[in-house]
Amino acid sequence: MSAHSTSGSAVVAGHRVSPDHYIAGRRVETERRFEDRAPYDRSILAEVACGSEEDARSAAQAAADAFPAWAALGPSGRAPYLHRLADLIDANVDRLADVECDDMAMLLRSLRARVIARGARNYRSYADLAVAHQERDWHSNDTWNRVQRMPAGPAAVITPWNAPFMLSTWKTAPALAAGCTVVLKPPEWAPLSCSLLADLTEEAGFPPGVFNVLQGIGEEAGAALVGRPEIRRISFTGSPETGRAIGVTAARNLVPFTAELGGKNPLIVFADADLDAAVAKAAGQYDDAGQVCLAGTRLLVEESIAGQFLERFKEAASQHVLGDPRDDATTVSPLIHPDHLARVEGFVDRARAVGDRVLIGGERSDAGELFYQPTLIEPASNETEIVQREVFGPVLTIQTFADEAEAVELANSTEYGLSGIVYTGSAERAERVGRAVRAGTVWVNTFLVRDLTAPFGGTGISGIGREGGDYALDFYSDLKTLQILDGTTG
Repeated sequence: MSAHSTSGSAVVAGHRVSPDHYIAGRRVETERRFEDRAPYDRSILAEVACGSEEDARSAAQAAADAFPAWAALGPSGRAPYLHRLADLIDANVDRLADVECDDMAMLLRSLRARVIARGARNYRSYADLAVAHQERDWHSNDTWNRVQRMPAGPAAVITPWNAPFMLSTWKTAPALAAGCTVVLKPPEWAPLSCSLLADLTEEAGFPPGVFNVLQGIGEEAGAALVGRPEIRRISFTGSPETGRAIGVTAARNLVPFTAELGGKNPLIVFADADLDAAVAKAAGQYDDAGQVCLAGTRLLVEESIAGQFLERFKEAASQHVLGDPRDDATTVSPLIHPDHLARVEGFVDRARAVGDRVLIGGERSDAGELFYQPTLIEPASNETEIVQREVFGPVLTIQTFADEAEAVELANSTEYGLSGIVYTGSAERAERVGRAVRAGTVWVNTFLVRDLTAPFGGTGISGIGREGGDYALDFYSDLKTLQILDGTTG
């Protein structure tokens, strides 16, 4: 990884990136910094600003100061800004992808082909949805009634380190379209592509303070930000533990809060499924080293085909190539950080200790410091930790079921409920099982196909609230009912 950094600048993959805050339309340096290192070779990419309570106050105040004028523009007045930003993302796909690949280690070809461009889609879609919104209008009790959206105020957006650029746009696009101003807190393990997003908002002509970036450590800068009285909405993606802490602060300040908190998602394969397609999709769950919240990490396979499935799965998994995420031959990238590698390794070690069988993998890889082998575990019971807790690494489990009822029972047997994947050749079974699996999204014979107008979120400890389409625009708004008595004139 090629990088050069000083306290106020960094050059990553040949591109200049500011590692400082972006507050009220200008870069803000800090004396206190933290190292940002590349996952692939652990080289230092930048010395990043370490946000303090005072920095959080400044960012929240900047958003509050900019809010009245931004809200007053209305959806049609804000849409051109979002469309210009989307155009700039499209024009900078390679730069954004290069930086995020070095910083987070997602496969470069994925970033260039689909992930970064999704950010542009987010801004265009929400700009257009906000403009096209029709207020609900009806007559009752001798009055005309209308439900109106009022921009809620400054929003705090806290994003995770897997696909940080795209997930930042997924949250900030509806916030900005709805008329909120934003303070974005990037992940400390991969903060740089979010900093580039701030540069693009400036180039798109956003007024100062409408879009702000607060760098720093989550427990410090993030905690200070969500506690600010100026903040009127909070959107977070991360762990249940952090989500609970943010939820307490949000409740104390009576601030609406959405959280996507990961999953332990089932991938159910019935005997009537296209087995080749199911195996290929199952082996594909090692994408991004398993650091995907929606991944189907619990393989549930009908008993009558379990042997065939396992044999084919082992062959498919053996084809994975662990290596440099910039190399087109690579299919599995490194984990994000040494602490995360130790966490993943700990799950597998504890699984062995309680009698779970490691069928493939189960060790660090010699491909590099932060690589872990694609791993498949047959648990001793459904209650073991490896089944019940999110690993967020290249670790899958495999279990069998006798019939549809047992498949659904196993699918719903964890505290999570983010997503589910079902492979079956029966439309009737697809409908039955799709309804029965408790999850925010269930895919049948496909995976990761997203309609941006559909609701997205989880049940159980996978989160609260919904993002996507009008659901997100409503979240970033205060809804008002206007009632006018019949015969009112003037």
